[in-house]
Amino acid sequence: MVVSLAEIRETSGEVFTDGCPTRVVLDHIMSKWGVLVLLALTDGTHRWGELRREVQGISEKMLASTLRTLEADGIVARTSYPEVPPRVEYALTELGRELMDHMLPLVQWVALRADGIVREA
Repeated sequence: MVVSLAEIRETSGEVFTDGCPTRVVLDHIMSKWGVLVLLALTDGTHRWGELRREVQGISEKMLASTLRTLEADGIVARTSYPEVPPRVEYALTELGRELMDHMLPLVQWVALRADGIVREA
């Protein structure tokens, strides 16, 4: 297991530096709303309204923006069905599922430790 930035850079080069694509990806997937949308999608495919309810507090504009970004990154798939009324579903792609395999332990750690951390702050 890699345990430091220096070790990551030994194998991957000068990553996480100013202007590096790694910073863009981190911004997309580690933002508050990005994490919460991705977390909701770990339970399976969701429609717009289901995501809106699951990710409490997110505005329609922010949900739309977050989903567009994650879709453009290849992490979320958007499927539109030609029905009346229109039906659109969102799901994790294979890349998104791989990401969440790594992110879920962190999210679980946050869930277990958040009360104590906030209490101490």
